Order: sequence, then C-alpha cells, then structure tokens
Amino acid sequence: MLNYRNELDKMPSYDGVEKNYRIKVNANESTLSLPPLVEERVINRLASLAFNRYPNAEYYSLVGQIAENFSVESSQVLLGSGSSEIIEKVFHAFGGAGHKVVYPQPSFSMYKIYAKAAEAEGVPFDLDEKFNLNVDDFIKKIRAVNASLAVVCNPNNPTGNALTLEQVEKIAASIDCAFLLDEAYVEFYGRSAVNLVAKYPNLIVARTFSKAYGMAGARVGYMIAQSEVTRMINKTFMPYHMNVLTLAAADIVYQMRDEFIPRLQMIIAERNRMFERLKKLSGVEVFPSEANFILFRLKKAEELKNYLESLDIGIRYFSPGAFGLKNCLRVSIGTQFENDEVFSAIKNFLEIGQ
Repeated sequence: MLNYRNELDKMPSYDGVEKNYRIKVNANESTLSLPPLVEERVINRLASLAFNRYPNAEYYSLVGQIAENFSVESSQVLLGSGSSEIIEKVFHAFGGAGHKVVYPQPSFSMYKIYAKAAEAEGVPFDLDEKFNLNVDDFIKKIRAVNASLAVVCNPNNPTGNALTLEQVEKIAASIDCAFLLDEAYVEFYGRSAVNLVAKYPNLIVARTFSKAYGMAGARVGYMIAQSEVTRMINKTFMPYHMNVLTLAAADIVYQMRDEFIPRLQMIIAERNRMFERLKKLSGVEVFPSEANFILFRLKKAEELKNYLESLDIGIRYFSPGAFGLKNCLRVSIGTQFENDEVFSAIKNFLEIGQ
C-alpha cells in the first residue's frame, strides 16, 4: 500500500482543464499574443540561447531590469513560474503548523489551497454584498487570530474592485505580520503599491507577466519586498526553478513593455464600454471592475453559460457553492469584435427568455 502524506487526499484541486472555445473569455488571459515586433525579437533571442548552460544570466538580467524600473535593489526581486508560484512560496515561508493566513473571500481560489499545502490554517474574511473589503474589520481579524500572513488581491479576482493605495498602506501599517499584495491585474488599474515596500518591511508585492503582457503560457512572475524578506523566501525555491526559454522571452518582453501600452489602453476602454452596455440589460447586476474582466449576476446564470457554450463562447460560471458568487458569471475582456459578439449573445439570451 502506498503511504501518501497525511491528508493529501483531502487537498482541494484546481481544475485547469480548458476547452479551446471559438471565443475564449473565461480565464482572464490576454486575448492577443505578443506584438509582432516583440515576437520577432523573442524568436531571435531564443535562437541564440545556450541550452547546455543553467539560466543564471537570463535570470539576473530580468531581475536587473525589474529592479531598475522600480528603483529597488536586485536583492529585493525574486522571479517565479507565474505569480502563482511566488504566492505559493510566500505561503510556504510564513505557513506551517499553528500558523494562520487571513485572506478575503470571494477572491483567488488558490489562496485556500496554498494555505492547506503550507499546513497553515486558512482564515477567510467575508467581503460585503457589493464585494467591498472593510479594511478596519480586516485588520481586526488579522490581529484577533494572530495571523502570520495576510493576503489581498488588488484588484480582486473575480470581483474586479480594488483598494486605494491609502487603504493598502493602512493595512500594512496596522498589522505586525507579513502582508502579501497580489497585483496580478494592477496594469489595468494603474495604482501599484510597490513604492510602499521601502516604508513597510512586512509588505510583499507579487506581479505577473500572464495578464498585461500576454505570457500566461510562459509562466513568469516576480515579487518585490525588502531584501531580508526576499532572502528568506528565496530559501523555499529549488535551484534553477525557471527555464531559460521563459526567462529569455520575458527579458525581451520587459525591455519592450511600452509596446503593450496601446493594448492595455484598448482593454481598459473595452472594459468600460462592456460595463456600460451590460448595465443597461434588464435583470443583470454588473459590478465595477479595475481589472481585465467584469463580474455580473443574473438569475439564469448557469443557463446563460450553457447557451454561450452552445455558440462556442467560453465564459466563467461559478458553482452555487462558491462563497458570495451565486448566479455570477465573469467575462474576460477580448477584442472589440469578440466583446460585441459576447454582448449580443447575452442580450439575445435575455430577449428570447431562455
């Protein structure tokens, strides 16, 4: 009989199975791949890689770029396979038996899984009916349970709303434990808390290339914190945990990040346009978003999801058991053509009374 680790069978799993829909707006991915000029330079860079060498040069080249951009030391930057790996390692560093991790719900579903994997106790904090975080009560909860780690996704996934920098700073200043700010969608919001890292030694900011830079398939993210924090968290990583292909591609993308500005502007404009159009539909409650997606609620959410799938359109439906998300759907922002087709399909579903 195989002797698995205790309680491994009770670990929740993340369902990553995806269908290749004609219009795929269910996973908060970028609807576009790399800009042509960026893609050309990435391909040229990959052609000259030394595959027989460990990726030290590529790793530290990207670290140096990120550090220079944010005016921090290279020792304050760590890279990971997506910000998901960064978050998982932070949970590992501050977790363990008897440790508690406080995070809002609904939020990124992996927080619960990472807490359990780190053998820590996950302590969810409920958002209100409009998905707002009561900062004062959140701070009280963190103190009351003597948490070792507090986590906030800003802007929040899947709700789309965001804390102000003043609210983020209030949390950082009011708690003694580590504070992880997950900024996976911050490029669509435009208000990063990275500059607060110098002032608050407990603040850790995680970022990703998956959303704004269209590199979800490459898996690359990074974190910025004070040097002593990164030194300790770095102990949780394996040697050479990132491959040379990802690092080289990300290095070029970051060098050329200005090429992505028109796309970011397009996504923000389309998000706002979709929000205004969805707001006008009878029976639909739409929630404001600062991310690259919109959350909305209607009584026949599951039926709408099925109807869209019949048109080969993928959208995110939340199961009835998902806290606070009953009858909710999340739609990622695509191109203008994709958004128009998705909206027309939703409008048609409502008009024919499915």
